[in-house]
Amino acid sequence: MSTIALQTLPFGTEAAKRLAVRLGLACDEIALHRFPDGELRVTVAPAADTTILYAALDQPNDKLIALLFAAEALRRGGAKRLVLVAPYLCYMRQDIAFHAGEAISQRAMGGLLASIADRVVTVDAHLHRTGDIGLVFPGIESENLSAMPAIANALAKAGIDAATVVIGPDAESEPWVRDLAGRLGLQHTVARKTRRGDRSVEIDFADAALLAGRPALMVDDIVSSGTTLMVAARTLRAMGASAVDTVVTHALFPPAMISAFTDAGIRSIRSSDSVPHPTNAIALDEILAAALRRELNPKFPLEPTT
Repeated sequence: MSTIALQTLPFGTEAAKRLAVRLGLACDEIALHRFPDGELRVTVAPAADTTILYAALDQPNDKLIALLFAAEALRRGGAKRLVLVAPYLCYMRQDIAFHAGEAISQRAMGGLLASIADRVVTVDAHLHRTGDIGLVFPGIESENLSAMPAIANALAKAGIDAATVVIGPDAESEPWVRDLAGRLGLQHTVARKTRRGDRSVEIDFADAALLAGRPALMVDDIVSSGTTLMVAARTLRAMGASAVDTVVTHALFPPAMISAFTDAGIRSIRSSDSVPHPTNAIALDEILAAALRRELNPKFPLEPTT
């Protein structure tokens, strides 16, 4: 009889434990030891035939080495199938070489993870021009889940003003904005963004009349520098929005920036638990468990996350 277990790197362990409970599995934490010269020693729990390996891949460099070593130990320990659950998938933004000599990090990362795992499950991967997650991970199974069902459920439970307009801070956010607005029965619009540099952007909205006197809910997949959100919030308040709230899948910005968001006119910012962050307010364990249920029972169909 085949066995299945879940192990997690020692980052994002609370989210990993919630997922394990939902799947009816124990959750073992992988031990890391750092030597004085910075090298890592990685110790895993006993391997199961199918081992789900949970890894929150923000601040990724040391974590990737730990993940590589953990996979080696698990394979040698008897794991026949490794399923990597990385709710945030690092190094996806560079999908082409914009200048001569640049590495295409998405290609390199996809090849590395495909070499150690049989399946990768992630959420709202920042794919830009890559239309299919399967192109990132050649030769293995992969799923790019949407966080919008979890976000919509959380917002509906908390209560949301029916006059709220769901806002996308740029064209890339349009799929998430449209999806979330549809689930909540709200109107939506997307800003036009002109980027002048990593921390310099201009934002404007074509339909200003839609926003005046109404609360705005900005939606995005990733917030790292926060520049776009702050410029968009100031623009929305100047156009007469009665309040500006934000919800994001992956909160990568330093917690100290929360006060800067407040100063920019953002009333609240909520994130999913894809990476540990003080703004975490939306758990992803339900959508992840739905995708992983067939690992427990191969005859169980893949559940939609709608």
